This record gives sequence, structure tokens and C-alpha cells, in this order.
Amino acid sequence: MKHVSVLLAAVILTLCSTAAIAAADEPTPVAGVPYNGKTTYAQAANPAAFDLDQFSVAAWAKFQRTDRSQGLVNRGNPGSLFTLYLYEGRIRMLVEYAPSTYTHANAAAPEANTWVHYLGTYDGETISLYVNGRRAASQKAPGRIPKADDPLMIGAVSPGVRVLDGEIDDVRVWSRALDADEAAMVARRGAMSGGLIAHWTKDSLDGENWPSAGPTPLAARYLANPKIETPPDTSLPPWQRTYTSIAEIENGKLDGYRGIWYFNQPQGDEYVYKYSGGLGTYSCKHRPFAIYRPEVHKTFFCYGGTNEAGTTLLHMVSYFDHATGTVPRPTLLVDKHTTDAHDNPVIAMDAEGYVFIFSSSHGTGRPSYISRSKRPYDIDEFERILTTNFSYTQPFYMAGKGFVFPQTIYLGGRAIYFQTSRDGYEWTEPRLLSLIAQGHYQISEPFGSVKLGSAFNYHPPGKGLNWRTNLYYMETPDGGETWNNAAGGALELPLTATDNPALVQEYESQGRNVYMKDITFDADGRPVILYLTSGGWESGPANDPRIWQTARWTGRAWDIQGTIRSDNNYDFGSLYIEQDGTWRLIAPTETGPQPYNPGGEVAMWTSADRGTTWTKVKQLTRDSPYNHTYVRRPVNAHPDFYAIWADGHARQPSASRLYFTDRDGTRVWRLPVQMENETAKPEVAW
Repeated sequence: MKHVSVLLAAVILTLCSTAAIAAADEPTPVAGVPYNGKTTYAQAANPAAFDLDQFSVAAWAKFQRTDRSQGLVNRGNPGSLFTLYLYEGRIRMLVEYAPSTYTHANAAAPEANTWVHYLGTYDGETISLYVNGRRAASQKAPGRIPKADDPLMIGAVSPGVRVLDGEIDDVRVWSRALDADEAAMVARRGAMSGGLIAHWTKDSLDGENWPSAGPTPLAARYLANPKIETPPDTSLPPWQRTYTSIAEIENGKLDGYRGIWYFNQPQGDEYVYKYSGGLGTYSCKHRPFAIYRPEVHKTFFCYGGTNEAGTTLLHMVSYFDHATGTVPRPTLLVDKHTTDAHDNPVIAMDAEGYVFIFSSSHGTGRPSYISRSKRPYDIDEFERILTTNFSYTQPFYMAGKGFVFPQTIYLGGRAIYFQTSRDGYEWTEPRLLSLIAQGHYQISEPFGSVKLGSAFNYHPPGKGLNWRTNLYYMETPDGGETWNNAAGGALELPLTATDNPALVQEYESQGRNVYMKDITFDADGRPVILYLTSGGWESGPANDPRIWQTARWTGRAWDIQGTIRSDNNYDFGSLYIEQDGTWRLIAPTETGPQPYNPGGEVAMWTSADRGTTWTKVKQLTRDSPYNHTYVRRPVNAHPDFYAIWADGHARQPSASRLYFTDRDGTRVWRLPVQMENETAKPEVAW
């Protein structure tokens, strides 16, 4: 009888334990958060929370269909950072374990309309993929996911891209790699709180607000049926694609001059970002930003502006009237619907004085525009000429040749292309000039109407885009029909080999990064290239020395010089070669309030011996609250408006103001942030 009682008690205890487990663990969801396969997505706040050395991501998913790619949990573009998704009949856990290098663990795709639990882990060495709590695949991937500012997406790779057609529930993210036992417990809906960052469930969804049920107060925004424009047809080259998300021309006026603040690539230390700050005149691969026209005694300029809240990039156009010393209210040309300063505008003017604004895009996801003023030397009204796609935009008007337009197109890498137009309306097909390995950053400049030169670096294969090295130069005397090196040797295009006749200086074997800054010509039409070399991409002293260097073509060889030091790779200045032979550099070479971040205090340097030695003749800014960045040289610069730039805090979002100075650096003027009248005089800042 005693044995029977013990057995009965054991049975009762077992039943009670099973009931408790059943109450705590509900393996299969009854219903989840619905996705429509077209536009639905959820995006988590605070991207920095998901920048992890190792991690685990999990979700229950039910696919309505399995014949196309669909995302579950993702950071970054396809093939970057990490993605747990359905792709070509397989479930994948993809990890970019080194810059531009990824791999994945795969498992068989599920049946449609069947709930399945997926969990992917990465411990810095291995990717593991679990299906319904059992390890299904693993793949070696030693390294670390690159630091980036991409948000965490749930149910899509990005808005309108690889959207889940079905339901999702119980989405979790941990800051560590779970083991096999823990994976099995999570699949039974068990709690696994150690290292848990976020946990989203159907029950926590409240309209568009989707708060995390985990220990961290993270929230996602869930949009069930947002308006997502149809992505362009990627089977076509970018300039032939049809973009449905078109920004209309505004032709409005703002009541002051406000620059865009932008950052790129958090690096997890006191310097915060790879680069950041007030970037209204960014980047070095965008040019020109200003043009002086003696016919009306005005310097016309454009910049990347923003609204008072700093939430969008506005393409702004204005001028400085040298006769009155005033500026008008700036013209708002277009709202680019991004905060990415890579989309900044640049300016060109034809022989008749029409103002052309080239609105760039960062990659192929957004359209680019060419707009023209309706009247010569007037900025009040513009008309759209062309909707297309180009990046790192560098248009110039050359007398007798029309527009010459070096540009970058993201097609198999950062490829250098070239277009021409006699009138700005009808354009030739873009011609590929160079694509070596992962591509290039270039800077270009015309020498009167005689020729146009382009200098560029390159991205070696397999190292990621933060590595850029070597220095190259090419020029065209006939509007792009033929291209030569500085010695006049013909180049066979497109360039595809690292060692080619356009090579100016090899830096790859030295382990030196090369950052393009400026290019100009001496009185004899010989190119001079300004660039900076450093030991690596991150902000901070570890990559010192950062050296401003010049490469001057002597007629027989390249003369390489460099003595000025800087504290950030993205310090940017402009080089002037003046009629008396003086070389003048205006650049933020002096340490600013945010040391080792982009920019600093602006100084003026001169050289009487073609860059062999430099003398700092004046420091133009002092005791600034923010770093000054991207000092730009106008085309045909007038002595009274010799350089324009912006400022901004380099480690956190801030306001950004715009400045200009004269040739001798006697004053620095700040463009008015707030205007009460239609015109205003810039105020003296230093």
C-alpha cells in the first residue's frame, strides 16, 4: 500500500509538472502579427543596441508562400550585417563576418501555412541555425560584424524589400550566442532572459506601437500597410531605371541658412563615429558647390540644408551679391526625403547664366535629378530636366564643349562613369572609365576649356570599402572621347587592373589609406592633386600620422610632397594655385573642440615652393563650439568669397551653420541662421 501511495504521488507530481510546463510553454502560436508580403514592416528604435560582437535572433514564422525571398529579422542591406530569412527555397542565417564578406548557414524551407520556429546564433566564430529547437546547420565565420548605424527590421529586409507574406510572433534578440539546450527551450516558448535585449510578441502590439516585452525599454514601429514606392527594375542599368518615388520641385524660400547634420558608421569609442558633423558641403566627391559669375558680380552656391527639426535633407540654392554684401532668403529646391548627406546637391552654370543643380543619390535606391533655373542668373524658380541615378556628382561647364560630368554609379562596385551634354537637356549614355576591384573615389576638375582631369584611389578586393589606397590620374582633352595619363599616354578604358599607366603613386604595399581632397592645375595646365594618407579608417590617434600630401606633375614625373598633419581622415580643405604662383590651402588643420573627429579650426597655409614647404599664415577660426568641416573652393573664386564651409558637433547631433571667408582671411562671415527680411548681410564670426 505504501508503494502504491508513493507511485500515485509520483504520477500526480509528474502530471502537475507537465501541466506547469504546458502552461508556461506554448510551442505553436495560434496567431501572429500579420504581414502582407508587399509593404508591411516593423523597424526597431536605437540601432546601436543591436551592434553586437555576438548575438542570437529568433522568431516564429508562418509563410503564406515560400516561392520568393522574405525577411524575418534583419540589419543592413542584402548581403550585409545579418539576416534571418527565406531565400531561394532555403532558410538562411547570413552574417557579414568581415567587411564585404559574408556566409550563411542553411536549412530546408518550410511548408506553406505552417508555424515553424527559427533561431540563428553567431558567436564570433560560427553561425548556427536551429529549426524548431534543433540544430539544422552551422557555418564557420570567424570575425566581427562591421559597425554600422542600420536599424533592426522585423518582417522585411527594408521597407518594401523582401517583405514577409504571412505572420510572425515571439521575435527575440540576445547579446550572446545561445547553446543547443537554450535553443530547444526557446522553441518551446520558454523564458531565456540572460542577455535578452528585446522581445516582441503579438500581445504587446498596440496599433503602430510595438514595445519590447523584454527587460530593455526598446520599441518598434509597426506599419501594416504603409505607402511604399515600387523599387526600380534592377535588371536595367541605374540611369535607365524608372523611379516612382519622385521628389517634386519646391521653389520655396526658407527664413535662414541651416546645414544638414549627418554621421556615418559608429565605432563604439569616445570618438563615436567614423565621420560626422555639419556636412552641408560634403563630400569631397561632390563638386562644385559655388561659382562666381562676373557678369552679375555674384557667387552662386548650393548646400545640403535641413528643416528646423533637422529631420530631412533639403537641397538649397542661393548667392552672395558682392555689390551689396547681402544674401537673399535661400531657395528650397527639393526635399530629398533622407538625412544622408551623400545625397547633397552640386551646382553648374552654362554660358548663358542658367543655374543647374545636380541632386545626387547615395547608391541606386533613390532617384537623382538635374534641375535648371527658369531664367539666367536667377534662383527663384527651377524646372526638372531629368530624373535618373548618379552618385558623387561632379558636373562642369566647359566653353566650346558643354557639360562634362564625371560621376560614380553603383554597378558592380563604385564605378567611375562619364557623360556629356551640349545643353544640359540631352545627355550621352554614361561611359565606364574605371572599375578596379570594388571601385573608386574620384575628384575631377577642368583646366579652362582645354581639358578635364580626374584623380582617384581604389578599393582593394576583399577588404571592404573602408580600405582605399593608391593614387591614379587620367585626363581628357576632347570632352571624354579619349583619355590619357599625365604624360599623354593613351589609356585603354575601362581600367580594370591595379597596375596601369594611370598610376601616380602606389600605397597599398605601405599599408596606407588614401583620402582624396582636391585637384587643380598650375598655369601650364599641369595637374596638382591634394590628398591625405593615414594608417587606417577609424577616428582616433591610432591611425596617425595623417599627412596632407600633394602630387604635382612636373612634365616628366610626379613630385610627391607633404608636411602638414591632421587628426582625422575626413578633414577636408581646398587648394588654390594663384596667378603669382602662390599655393594656398584653406583647411581645418588645427585641432578643434572635438579632437580626432572630422574638421577642426580652419587655418590658411601658403607655399612658395610648390608644396615642398608650407607656412601657416593665419588661423581663421578660434574657440569654436563645433568642428568646422569641408572647406570648398568656388569655381572662378572671387577674392571676397574664397571658400565656403559648415560647422557642427562631431560626436552628437547639433545645429549646423554655414560660413565663408575672403582670400586673405581677414574675416570669416556666418550666413544668417534666421532672417526677418528678404535679404540680409552675413555677420562677422571671426
